[in-house]
Amino acid sequence: MPAPSPSPSTTAAPSAEAALPLPAEGGRALGPVALVISAGISVQFGAALAVTIMPRAGAAGVVTLRLAAAALVLLLLCRPKVRGYSRADWGTVLTFGLTMAGMNGLFYQAVDRIPLGPAVTLEVLGPLALSVIVSRRLVNLLWAGLALAGVALLSGHGGGSGFGSLDPAGAAFALGAGAMWAAYIVFSARTGRRFPQADGLALAMAVAAVVSLPLGVVEAGADLLVPSTLALGAGVAVLSSVLPYTLELLALRRMPAPTFAILMSLEPAIAATAGFLVLHQALSALDALAIALVIAASMGAVRSQIRRRPTGG
Repeated sequence: MPAPSPSPSTTAAPSAEAALPLPAEGGRALGPVALVISAGISVQFGAALAVTIMPRAGAAGVVTLRLAAAALVLLLLCRPKVRGYSRADWGTVLTFGLTMAGMNGLFYQAVDRIPLGPAVTLEVLGPLALSVIVSRRLVNLLWAGLALAGVALLSGHGGGSGFGSLDPAGAAFALGAGAMWAAYIVFSARTGRRFPQADGLALAMAVAAVVSLPLGVVEAGADLLVPSTLALGAGVAVLSSVLPYTLELLALRRMPAPTFAILMSLEPAIAATAGFLVLHQALSALDALAIALVIAASMGAVRSQIRRRPTGG
């Protein structure tokens, strides 16, 4: 999704900019980075768990369970206020919710047809494109290029799971999820600036759950109410929605959108690890090289972002 004008990286509220740590603060400089990486680990292991329950409820059913359970948990924990917000505030949270529904729906349609690693590899092209579009520094473009090289290498590994063997519909769904992911980054940052704590996230998750509910009911019907399926769906909700979305929203209050987007290039590596540990999908030497490239690109982007901060008031 093309970045709005001006870009998210240059229009953060003063309080959000002040939250970006300075180099002199030492270990605190990696705070937002740790939030993003933790979110990635949680969401990809949640996705691997979701793949194991798709035979019970289908892709749309899993999305419904995930979003409905996540919305319930967040609404109970946050108890967000619904008064005192402008029409623009509600427009932002509504768009954020629709974006989450689209991102989840498209992604699970993808992993229902193609392996987890290639699906995430294709999906991450959306955030990478966002980082290129909104970045105004050559070094960020170079780091994004290196990350893209790693993504391409990961997607083309042997064993019959590269792009050439992918189901076209599954690949298209993954690319669509990537476009929605880029939009998610933009509207998550906007929601975080307009609503306190995780209130905006809870409201947006409720919107996403309402949108996905009819599709899940049509596909899975009464299977959604089987106790074991409900329990697994709740686990997917915590791992793939509640925890990572909260961590990402907090990170985006302290980190420019382009840097966040480049960090998302870690997702194929995390997905490959989750696929290996949960779904028994083996890693090749070429996969390891691709993982090293995306990690190097992501860490380089973070270092360049930290170095660009002023050294004093």
